[in-house]
Amino acid sequence: MRLLSTLFALLVVTLPAVAQDVMPAILPMRERAEVQDAWLENRLKTLVPDLMRRNGIDLWVMSAREYNEDPVVRTMLPATWLNARRRTILLFFDRGDDSGVDGTGVERLAIARYAVGDAFPAAWNPDEQPDQWARVAELIAERDPQRIAVNRSTTFPLADGMTDTEFDGLNDALSERYRSRIVSGENLAVGWLETRTQEEMMVYPTVVKIAQAIIAEGFSEQVITPGVTTVEDVEWWYRDRIRQLGLVTWFHPSVSVQRAESGERSNDFSDPSGTNAVIRPGDLLHVDFGIEYLGLHTDTQEHAYVLRPGEDQAPKGLRDGFAVGNRVQDILTDQFAVGQAGNQMLAAALRQTQSEGIDATIYTHPIGLHGHAAGPAIGMWDMQGGVPGKGDYPLYPNTAFSIELNAAVPVAEWGGQRVRFMLEQDAFFDG
Repeated sequence: MRLLSTLFALLVVTLPAVAQDVMPAILPMRERAEVQDAWLENRLKTLVPDLMRRNGIDLWVMSAREYNEDPVVRTMLPATWLNARRRTILLFFDRGDDSGVDGTGVERLAIARYAVGDAFPAAWNPDEQPDQWARVAELIAERDPQRIAVNRSTTFPLADGMTDTEFDGLNDALSERYRSRIVSGENLAVGWLETRTQEEMMVYPTVVKIAQAIIAEGFSEQVITPGVTTVEDVEWWYRDRIRQLGLVTWFHPSVSVQRAESGERSNDFSDPSGTNAVIRPGDLLHVDFGIEYLGLHTDTQEHAYVLRPGEDQAPKGLRDGFAVGNRVQDILTDQFAVGQAGNQMLAAALRQTQSEGIDATIYTHPIGLHGHAAGPAIGMWDMQGGVPGKGDYPLYPNTAFSIELNAAVPVAEWGGQRVRFMLEQDAFFDG
């Protein structure tokens, strides 16, 4: 398990006048599109054939309409296509030889009015066959696949992208011979979304560093004046700063405080405690923050302590509590092994934390082409006994995770008050 940043165990204990993290270069939009399109072509060529064969699928068909895209289709569009156009149907067929658009044996087609970039040649002429679904049925009958996958899933929302309308259109067009061969493409969709390529992983640590550089800037005297600045001020500063850098966030940043007289923060993450509190010396700040860049997402939680007059570091109890949180991170990542289900890793990690007397809550999730991405769920904050369905999915190599959890630790300097050290760092599992 490799963390995507070196800041795994860092507690920011002061508000430096200059942000500690150097901001990596951020590409202009045109260059981003070139990178993303190159990555897409590589993903289509290297991942799809292996995934189809791993799951015994001969033909994979997806359909999306403009502004109602299948989440998988959206990740297969060219960088300059911000949405699908009209109805966009994508089809993969495994010929099992070295033919096809890329020499892998997997044919790619777009049953749409336009080719979908260079990756999916157009395979529909409305003048010859006005009915789009009828053309899909013709292509399927010509190829005679034994197993036809569609993105339908009761477990993973990201693998459930074919709406009833689109599914009915496909079903009505097919003969009974091929309707009976339709199967769920859940594992195909999840595999496509969860797998990180070598090219992506050369850049993903930089995406994380950008996120952490923004966090460090926000937790500095450039932004915060103790006694004046509120946590809501900092949240909106983060939103504006992300936009200034030409980036987007996938959720509104949250900033909160814990302080000696505030009591333990609830484990309920809808708890509004600390909302719009004025930041004061002696506060333990917390941020939950994520960006999207080059199609890759981050999800990070970090802390900062605001020094009181005369202090040069955080109280020992806070530093020790943070170390306990780091120990839980190590316990969890030690459970990662190919084939282990999320629920198995959760149970093993919680057994170990309990044996060490640690009050831990684990809610780790995949990350990548989405923030809360497809793949094995390793707990949720309100499901510490396991997550049905998502938690039963096995761990595969070349996947990324947000190692998200907390440890509740009494802090002597705060009168024994329990403080929740809520940690989240992004990591890569290479198997």
